[in-house]
Amino acid sequence: MTIGQEPGTVIIGAGPAGLTAAYELLRRDRRARVFEADDVIGGISRTVERDGWRFDIGGHRFFTKVPRVEEFWHEILPDEDFLLRPRMSRIYYRGGLYDYPLRAVNALRNLGLLEAARCMGSYARARLRPPKDQSHFEGWVSARFGWRLYSIFFKTYTEKVWGMPADQLQADWAAQRIKNLSLAKAVLNALLPRRNSKDVTSLIEEFQYPKLGPGMMWERCTDRVRDLGGEVTLRHRVSRVHRDPQRRRATGVTVDDGNGPRREQADHIVSSMPISELVRVMDPPAPPPVRAAADDLRYRDFLTVALVVPSEFSFPDNWIYVHDPGARVGRIQNFGSWSPYLVKDGHTCLGLEYFVFENDDMWNSSDADLIALATAELEQLGLVRPGCVGSGHVVRMPKAYPVYDERYQHNVEVIREWLAAQVPNVHPAGRNGMHRYNNQDHSMLTAMLVAENIADGAEHDVWSVNVEQDYHEQSHDKGGNGRGGTGRDAPVVPARSRG
Repeated sequence: MTIGQEPGTVIIGAGPAGLTAAYELLRRDRRARVFEADDVIGGISRTVERDGWRFDIGGHRFFTKVPRVEEFWHEILPDEDFLLRPRMSRIYYRGGLYDYPLRAVNALRNLGLLEAARCMGSYARARLRPPKDQSHFEGWVSARFGWRLYSIFFKTYTEKVWGMPADQLQADWAAQRIKNLSLAKAVLNALLPRRNSKDVTSLIEEFQYPKLGPGMMWERCTDRVRDLGGEVTLRHRVSRVHRDPQRRRATGVTVDDGNGPRREQADHIVSSMPISELVRVMDPPAPPPVRAAADDLRYRDFLTVALVVPSEFSFPDNWIYVHDPGARVGRIQNFGSWSPYLVKDGHTCLGLEYFVFENDDMWNSSDADLIALATAELEQLGLVRPGCVGSGHVVRMPKAYPVYDERYQHNVEVIREWLAAQVPNVHPAGRNGMHRYNNQDHSMLTAMLVAENIADGAEHDVWSVNVEQDYHEQSHDKGGNGRGGTGRDAPVVPARSRG
């Protein structure tokens, strides 16, 4: 049967996971059709362009220890389209900027000798008598940094990002982001620096970056998918996933472009849509316990306010974490530090990131009000002079981050078991598709393994990707389950590089 005759695979979502799956299937001579509800490809890895300004949503450092992902990036984009950029991030706290990774002189100067001594004493106590409960974020981080450093450099920012107390956020999320970094290792790195240290994810010093932003990768990948005979269709929402309970198979999807629904047959379905939404569109419906598990999964939403300012207010950081509880902004990116191709005309663009819930007061605010708020906060923090902000642009991203609350593991397991038993030809992939805090490279790896399962009859356990706490620090193994790096930096705690 030729590519044109078989139903092939329907792929839901044109982000990194969906487009990677399509490309991998097509080069194995398998038919692939991608349906994207939005009018832009790339998902959260898109690059937004407004009035000639280009800005990244969330910040994406292209660094990985998965060889096949590295090869994929350079197969899609030629080497000359990548920039090698220095990694620099700092923490804004009480009017001071703290280097990260930790540098002893800078930290001592900003904290003062007395507070620094208290932090070291708190760390010593945590090592001697670690918190009994390390199942949640607060206990896990306190055990590795001490309560005082945790409260300064982790608690306020983390609760700002997730909109929930840190003792309700599960520790496995912290383990994925911080890995084997501790205060002792951070201090050792400060005193005995090694060029481009990559043994701890958070300490990488440089990374690759497409010169026109991460969207450049996925725009080019879309072209390659179409060149291979695949289909990428925007503004088409999948409203139903049809299944045959007797055969225990999905048979196709219904897509709607606003002009009415139509049915598309499929041999397989790769889903990068939120796994909770995947359950809700099943036809016939999933049983009540599975729907209840889907309804209990939560997401954190995200908006960026990009402000154009004169280049004199540029800073060398990729981003600055804002730990000031008096400001609602969580992180500020300088897009000119990512790539000079993103900015122009003697100005730079600063992206203020706000972590919100869909339909809360900020989400429902007008663009003008959000631009005014971001401008006031930028001036309040002393990062620009009053009156110097020019134009502003707002981008909202729903369901940007799956929430790791105390119930998510149970809920995901309920859904996983039902999908495997009733629709084994439906393959979740990617961050929202698996409700897993994956980096971009891990999302891509799940899609690669799914494609091999479909096209080659492999039996990869896609759910094992990015599970181990030392995932980032190991090399690619011979079985194809690569050990990855920070392919995508999403906002988390300062000890991690949103990888």
